Amino acid sequence: MGSETVRPRVPPGQYVTDKWPVLTYGSVPRVNPANWDLRLIGEVTEAARFDAAQFRALPYSTVSADFHCVTGWSRLENTWGGVLTRDMLRQVRPTPEAAFVIVSCDGGYTTNLTLADFGADKVILASHHDGIDLSPEHGGPVRLVVPHLYGWKSAKWVRTIELTKADKPGFWEVRGYHNHGDPWTEERYS
Repeated sequence: MGSETVRPRVPPGQYVTDKWPVLTYGSVPRVNPANWDLRLIGEVTEAARFDAAQFRALPYSTVSADFHCVTGWSRLENTWGGVLTRDMLRQVRPTPEAAFVIVSCDGGYTTNLTLADFGADKVILASHHDGIDLSPEHGGPVRLVVPHLYGWKSAKWVRTIELTKADKPGFWEVRGYHNHGDPWTEERYS
């Protein structure tokens, strides 16, 4: 039997809180649900657009996952409800050239991920948190949740998911944050 490394539940440099702080750069966009849509474009076999009703009709999943903010707090045991990114990728079928995902949001925010990180276990386009619709302050109507990376990769107010051949650093990444954002190796800043 080989030795296995057991990763701690709380990454180094983090403290646990029961609160769910609201951290946002700029003002909270107000989105009219009647006008909200989500587009998946780029290096896909078939681009897709979902309005709010179509999004709600997709297979609904829940995941239990911790959330780690680069500012140092971690909130454990969150229940996220929405559509798994793996299910979304099945809808559009990435091309063989697809390697990265650029997520664009209301308010001008963007973030970048590898396609592998975007499609990983427990990554979800969440519309609910702990059984309640996401408030606008927490990214409603839909936010991306990437539990294995720092929270800035879990973009709020998602509107467009573009699969690309090349990486393109997002809002915080061009401002000095790490391009990947692994909390367990403290990839906070580049």
